[in-house]
Amino acid sequence: MSYVAPAIKEKFETLSVDLKNVILDRNVELYTIHDLIKVLDEIVEEADKEAQHM
Repeated sequence: MSYVAPAIKEKFETLSVDLKNVILDRNVELYTIHDLIKVLDEIVEEADKEAQHM
């Protein structure tokens, strides 16, 4: 189960519903903005890899 710390909840809530769902489905623990950025970077990298295989 994913966790979003109160300290970054406001930033997390600015994301689209779809993106929030993708993040939460990863079962991550987000305590800092850096944790959130890391997960977003991973999502972008995965999307880039998928796009290259098409």
